[in-house]
Amino acid sequence: MRTRAAVLTETGRATPYAGSRPLEITELELDGPGPGELLVRIGAAGLCHSDLSVINGSRVRPLPMALGHEAAGEVVATGSGTGFTAGDHVVLAFVPACGECARCTAGRPALCLPGAAANGAGSLLGGGRRLDGRRVHHHLGVSAFSEYAVVSAKSAVKVDSDLPFEIAALFGCAVLTGAGAALHSAKVTPEDSVAVFGLGGVGLSALLGARSLGARQLVAIDVVPEKLALARELGATHTVLGGPDAVAEIRELTGGGADKVIETAGVVPVLRQAYDVTAPGGTTVTVGLPAPGKDLALPALSLVAEERTLKGSYLGSCRPRVDIPRFVDLYRAGNLPVDRLLSGTLALDDVNEGFDRLHTGEAVRQVILF
Repeated sequence: MRTRAAVLTETGRATPYAGSRPLEITELELDGPGPGELLVRIGAAGLCHSDLSVINGSRVRPLPMALGHEAAGEVVATGSGTGFTAGDHVVLAFVPACGECARCTAGRPALCLPGAAANGAGSLLGGGRRLDGRRVHHHLGVSAFSEYAVVSAKSAVKVDSDLPFEIAALFGCAVLTGAGAALHSAKVTPEDSVAVFGLGGVGLSALLGARSLGARQLVAIDVVPEKLALARELGATHTVLGGPDAVAEIRELTGGGADKVIETAGVVPVLRQAYDVTAPGGTTVTVGLPAPGKDLALPALSLVAEERTLKGSYLGSCRPRVDIPRFVDLYRAGNLPVDRLLSGTLALDDVNEGFDRLHTGEAVRQVILF
């Protein structure tokens, strides 16, 4: 079948993207699903910094590539052995977990070995590609900036059909990564003071996750004042404008440091600030993805003498088939208002303009509606 998709053929084009047009909207031939695969009509797909990092070249991926990794849609056809049927509504997660490797069986599907290999190669979990005579690569097993996508069934989680696609899509990346970091990686409790650096879709999801867990103090940090205002509306007890004076201000607000600090910006100096405002005995969690080759320097003695923990969190250390339904239930109960993250919707043809807004910090989460 044919599908219209946003394809990246070259990285590093200059901003504004509205002029340089790094993403070309083109029609591709899409093969049908093989065993263990689904053909999904994409209902909505979110624009994320992980997509932007491929566009600007800071994350190296095989090209050409059909981008997009945060999405929800409807199953229209299945291969054999999927456990899904046509008409199912699904959220797509960007790590296809095989369920059989050592990391999956240890309960850490975000670190699935075959899933990581497939994502790095730009293929589906079962191997190979389904786009344009197998010439175009898949982005993180999803390639959601397209009217239709073929995905591994291991990338899909069934959700209720009354959940709007533009809301459902957010659970595939922003909510899993951010709220998951608060729940699983930082293990926020009601006794904790929490600081969140970076207030994009992931950072605000972390803030909402920490709030839902009852954190006693929530400090939100960003360089965009409008995002600080939104953070206050979403439950932040304090907000701090990012910059060189932020560390001293956060330490004063938290009485010497926050118990749990979550960094989502993917910028090494910001991660160092996050470590510096973590209290003795506290935990610093990073979910941001710095450019490869960037190093972090820390005072090594503090790890021992202050019993500090520094840990990474990928996909929020979540199990998508368990955690997506959990987070959807929290949303329906009013405890995780992720709909507030939506900055607006756009058409596929306007995707380059959307990434300009993401690049400048003007938008939190934009969603392509199909």
